[in-house]
Amino acid sequence: MISFGKAFSFLLFGLWLVFPASCNSSSSKSTSSTIGGGTSGAPAIRLESVATGLDDPIGLFNAGDGSGRLFVIEQGGTIRILQNGAVGETPFLDIQDRVSAGGERGLLGLAFHPKFEENRRFFVNYTSDAGGLHTVISEFTVDPATGRADPANERILLTIPQPFSNHNGGTILFGPDGFLYIGMGDGGAGNDPQNNAQSLGTPLGKMLRIDVDQKAGGKEYAVPADNPFVSTPGAAPEIWAYGLRNPWRFSFDRQAGLLYAGDVGQNAREEIDVIRKGGNYGWRVMEGMICTPGVSPDCDKSQYLLPILDYPRSEGTTVIGGYVYRGSAIPNLPGAYLYADFGSGRLWMLRYDGKAVSDQRLLLETGKNISSFGEDEQGELYITAYDGEIFKIVSGQAT
Repeated sequence: MISFGKAFSFLLFGLWLVFPASCNSSSSKSTSSTIGGGTSGAPAIRLESVATGLDDPIGLFNAGDGSGRLFVIEQGGTIRILQNGAVGETPFLDIQDRVSAGGERGLLGLAFHPKFEENRRFFVNYTSDAGGLHTVISEFTVDPATGRADPANERILLTIPQPFSNHNGGTILFGPDGFLYIGMGDGGAGNDPQNNAQSLGTPLGKMLRIDVDQKAGGKEYAVPADNPFVSTPGAAPEIWAYGLRNPWRFSFDRQAGLLYAGDVGQNAREEIDVIRKGGNYGWRVMEGMICTPGVSPDCDKSQYLLPILDYPRSEGTTVIGGYVYRGSAIPNLPGAYLYADFGSGRLWMLRYDGKAVSDQRLLLETGKNISSFGEDEQGELYITAYDGEIFKIVSGQAT
């Protein structure tokens, strides 16, 4: 694809992008480099580099244990610890031996149990091609002697077959109800050829919700009794919402409890949804707020929950869902939902009152391929850049 030196390609959500190789070092100290360029009238923010030299970072998380550590997912199958401006040499977890990585495949999600400080349990989402491509949701426990997880002590909760290599979803997270939410893409290819997102008989194209603290029905987890389709004949009982194309990154607002998701589009629109119990978000009939071109040009929109916001491909090519800012370091930003675009590098904010969006603004033209947002225990936000760098979002204009 290119001729210069060592390089890697990242097929994210059906879009080929190529970058120069990351730095070889696996750890670095905080740097003072910044990226700025906020728009007039918007909260002034800039990006401050806190780590470089990571290998394809696609997620950043905190454990909620008071340690101040941040945990960075590397797509190939490792989790690194970022603390005090340095990335640890020894991985927190290394499961490269079982992860099928490349394109949209890899180690895609991480979630710490709400009682992690007591039980040391955490969960991951990755793709494996052992016996056919599939998604794996599994549990590990931290060894108190080493402070890391033993890769041999894996408990697999569920596996989901993947008919194509793309649209694997990615995020897993615990909601305020203590249940684990799992975002699943539609299975891949273009325009959901198997119509998975609209079928209640498959977990693909869905938001799932399970109880990891119980076991029932011969499974390594239980289905919450109030899941909306537990009594629907033929429906997968784990389904919380459906009609999604590829909800790569999503998060709960820690104050309002709303579940925000960035659902990546096909060829026309990128969308932000607020996911509600039992909701049908329209894919593949709808793409964003329009009827899907070439699939259902005359659809009935009244059957579906519309996004709270969408944007055209002229603004970006791959939406990256973020967080509602609940930190305290950036004036005029609390309560705003931040999101970005992998292709254009733009970083926006919006405010949503539960009914409509207000005050939607462009905050930064970062020039970075933003693969994910992250949040620390104080509610301050970060972004991961796919070329190997981690940035903290801080107050002020770049100098």
